[in-house]
Amino acid sequence: MTPNPRLAPRSVSVIVPARNEELALSRCLQSLVAQQGVNLEVIVVDDASTDRTRGIAESIGGVRVVDAGPLPVGWSGKVNAMLAGARLARGDWLLFTDADTVHRPGSLARALAEAEEHGAALLSYSPAQELRGFWEKAVMPVIFAELAATYRPSEVSDPASGAAAANGQYLLISREAYDAIGGHAAVATSLLEDVALARAVKASGRNLRFRFGGDAVGARMYRSFRQLKEGWTKNLILLFPSPFVLALRRLGEFVLTAGGVVLAIRSLLHGEMKLAFASAVLVVGLGTAFVRRVGKAHFPWAGSMFALLGLPIFSYLLLRSRIFHSKGKVTWKGRQCPSSS
Repeated sequence: MTPNPRLAPRSVSVIVPARNEELALSRCLQSLVAQQGVNLEVIVVDDASTDRTRGIAESIGGVRVVDAGPLPVGWSGKVNAMLAGARLARGDWLLFTDADTVHRPGSLARALAEAEEHGAALLSYSPAQELRGFWEKAVMPVIFAELAATYRPSEVSDPASGAAAANGQYLLISREAYDAIGGHAAVATSLLEDVALARAVKASGRNLRFRFGGDAVGARMYRSFRQLKEGWTKNLILLFPSPFVLALRRLGEFVLTAGGVVLAIRSLLHGEMKLAFASAVLVVGLGTAFVRRVGKAHFPWAGSMFALLGLPIFSYLLLRSRIFHSKGKVTWKGRQCPSSS
């Protein structure tokens, strides 16, 4: 294959894999084509969509639409789509971003400058998550709090640390680094291709830059409990090293907190002041620890006031993820996912 001619220096090719994204794609693409201060091309890779995804992408000026092509056996559809886009991209940097993201004005130029300032071959932002409805507000803060504790940005961004992580919703990587590690073809069978790519970059001796990027990009990952359940069933067991233990801990935390509230109220009503006080102390201690943990996930309290109720749901999703992966029953957007083994 003849190499594609490069765009001008400091150029970025934005690659958006899209499978049945008619509800979100227009906002994403409008925010991308409006970016200024950088030489830009936007490539949407239509991954066999059956809705209006392709038509929406083709209706927006400055967007190139291509097909993902046949899905090789054992590959994830998203990886196949991103690789198809990367093969056509001409930029010195590649931004892989999801169709459910919305990019702040000028954020791409700032991200490129940030990567260069920190000498990072790969820069990844964790977007500000848009929450609507009970399920999103209850579950998402709990999960992202656990992610923040497991994948600490300070450790990921430290060249002396072996920690590596990235968020596939916003992953900016230099073309040189991408080609050197083998690109997405090297992580084609992974359901956590973003983390796998970050590990490969760090293992090559190159630097990572990872942080909360609410100043640059926002996203709404799921629009129903069905989507949320399917998406986290696909990912949770792969994200946390001891999912069963974590599920028990968070379920126990909920039981102790809820039980403490009930016991405190009951004891108070029966005049058992010592027991009521002890129960209240327990609840305050657990609640304070919980609020601090969720606070590190950068959710406004107004958007995560139901998060305590998300603890048993999170435990359920963790166990469901473990069971479905063990049985090879994980699906996403109508496709059977490759085995996680």
